Amino acid sequence: MTDVQFYNDPAEFLSHAEAHLQQDPVLTTVVSSVSHKLLAADRRGEPRGDHPRWWAAVREGDTVVGVAMRTAPFAPYWLYVLPMPETAARALAREVLERGEEVRAVNGALVASGHVADEIARATGGTASVHEHMRLWEVADVVAPAQPSGRLRPARAEDGDLAVRWWDAFAADAAEQAGSEPLEEGEPMEADEMARRIDEGLVWLWEDEGRVVHLTAHNPPSFGVARIGPVYTPREARGHGYASATVAAVSQRLLDEGVRACLFTDQANPTSNKIYEAIGFRRVEDMVNLVIR
Repeated sequence: MTDVQFYNDPAEFLSHAEAHLQQDPVLTTVVSSVSHKLLAADRRGEPRGDHPRWWAAVREGDTVVGVAMRTAPFAPYWLYVLPMPETAARALAREVLERGEEVRAVNGALVASGHVADEIARATGGTASVHEHMRLWEVADVVAPAQPSGRLRPARAEDGDLAVRWWDAFAADAAEQAGSEPLEEGEPMEADEMARRIDEGLVWLWEDEGRVVHLTAHNPPSFGVARIGPVYTPREARGHGYASATVAAVSQRLLDEGVRACLFTDQANPTSNKIYEAIGFRRVEDMVNLVIR
């Protein structure tokens, strides 16, 4: 028997799903890191907003066989789905619709997300189509690239404004490189959130002759895994190897600290896929962003 349980509290969700998330912490990195991020925000007393915000654990008998969440604070408020059996994915889709929620986008693991989107489209008379194919990568052994001029350094408080601008520019520029349009506008980075990330040592810059030319960030580790991103070089500084050098160096730092390092790419972006594979990243799972119309 398949049972879907929803949670509004990240702490309660983690207490029930932690063992499942830790079975493959690279594959579950997004759910784990977002859950821990929102748990920390709750503990700081930050407002939750009025967008959909929940997690789900899908069980067969007493065993959690899959998890999902709906936490994105911007339209289309997509569902994020991790691998689970087809019966579980379709049960999840039906339960979400039973809650009276409109769903126009699903992303996550390729096969399970496809089953969820297909079931929602079937029930609502719509059609599910692929917006973009993504890929999750992990690096275990970094292959050092040719070093460009300049040096890696952690971002400092005075870099905050620049880091916010580049963070917000990343999605549109990455979509342009892949020849597509962003699915959503995304959530603007707030200055205080960037200051917190900088203070925690999560934002790294490449500086060349006194000029900052590249930014690479990563999230705090969740279950021993840190997800790298965004990786951003402004147009005028591209083609010099800054991204390769920075991602390789940041990845090596994480590995040296005993943290596993992973990242996502758009499969349609040949530049990023080539760069990451060359420095040692290996495919973990194919992912997908689906829209329902």
